[in-house]
Amino acid sequence: MAAYVDVYSTHFGFAADLTTGRARSLVGTVVGLISLIVGWVALRSAGRTGNGRGAGVVALVLGLIGVVLDVVHLSTFTGAFGSESGRAGAIVGLVLALIGMGLGGVAVARSRRIHSAE
Repeated sequence: MAAYVDVYSTHFGFAADLTTGRARSLVGTVVGLISLIVGWVALRSAGRTGNGRGAGVVALVLGLIGVVLDVVHLSTFTGAFGSESGRAGAIVGLVLALIGMGLGGVAVARSRRIHSAE
């Protein structure tokens, strides 16, 4: 008799359930990712035309929101890694938000330097 393998219970090593911890960490991660993308675009436009100040400020604000969301998540959900609390996702979101804030800050500084030189 052939052995029956329940594919839906193994999930190929990945988690299939979206728990509240994972959902909350995903929100912070998405905000951090958007901050990173906006900061990168602002940095590129600040280097070319000097018009990256508005997008740089948006990246700074989104990064700050992402940092706050992720730090609050890390402080309220006390589970370890692998306990479906979203801890790893919150750490990734925190790193993305900090990078986005850094890119936004550099874009604002470059746009100030270009405008003051004119």
